[in-house]
Amino acid sequence: MSTPFQDYLPASLVAAASARVPDSFWWIFVSLLGLLSVASATGAALSLYRPGPVVQNLNARIRSWWLMVAILVISFLLGKPVTLALYGMLSFFALREFISLTPTRHGDHLALCLCFYVAIPLQYWLIGTDWYGLFSICIPVYAFLLLPAVSALSGDTTDFLARSAKVQWGLMLTVYCLSHAPALMLLQIPGYEGQSLMLLLYLLLVVQLSDVLQYVFGKLFGKHLLAPQVSPSKTVEGLIGGGLSAALVGMGLWWITPFTPVESGLLSLLIVLCGFLGGLALSAVKRSLKAKDWGEMIQGHGGMLDRLDSVVFSAPVFFHVVRYAYA
Repeated sequence: MSTPFQDYLPASLVAAASARVPDSFWWIFVSLLGLLSVASATGAALSLYRPGPVVQNLNARIRSWWLMVAILVISFLLGKPVTLALYGMLSFFALREFISLTPTRHGDHLALCLCFYVAIPLQYWLIGTDWYGLFSICIPVYAFLLLPAVSALSGDTTDFLARSAKVQWGLMLTVYCLSHAPALMLLQIPGYEGQSLMLLLYLLLVVQLSDVLQYVFGKLFGKHLLAPQVSPSKTVEGLIGGGLSAALVGMGLWWITPFTPVESGLLSLLIVLCGFLGGLALSAVKRSLKAKDWGEMIQGHGGMLDRLDSVVFSAPVFFHVVRYAYA
């Protein structure tokens, strides 16, 4: 099976991708292009008839989505090594944002070097070699014990516990938890062999659609704030309306997964809930640091971690539920 869109791609790229990318990927890709085209047209119309800061922010988000989708699609087409390299870069930038917003001392520098230049490449290399056993414990066991010991060698005891916790939590979130997204490619599910890449696409679609739809429902119908001191934009109406809508879309995507429609709907609800909790928890961290965003890397979205906060909470939960229930 082929899609009309494949006619516009280089023949060599299509031939290489066809061997590892299921046909369902192309239909999802074409659908994403259609949605982004409609969003761009809507944003352009709103700019003409209802200009304002909200519309400007919306258009900035749409432009960023075009770029992010293009990068993700190219990595999917080029295969597992490129996908792992991309996520390694995402971990690097996300960890840099996390550390940049939190105070460090000279005694932390060696531990931070180990995080950036040893833990990140090692974690993604373990995924690339399908070494699940060490991938699952390397950071939460060995790095957890090693990093504070390395910092202690510096002799700097000022705020030692808080500093160690910050480094460990940053590494867990931005490297260990995030790496569970591409780790979905490790799963060998009977009857679903060679298609695990679609589980990654499924996770990302549900997570990001949930974020977008919660934002839209909150803007349109939001009246009751969930946690105004933590995130003034999160509302009960946004969570219920956007979350249920994203779960329904996830249920409709059951055909790209090894799940039944009901299982897909339940797993989508799990992803939505975990993503919401991730956004709320990391918003609390930002507020405690008197920061609005983690950075300015993505126009309209803030920093890299602002876009990944939902993924870092949902990816490990989704990975382990699917692994123990299906693989």
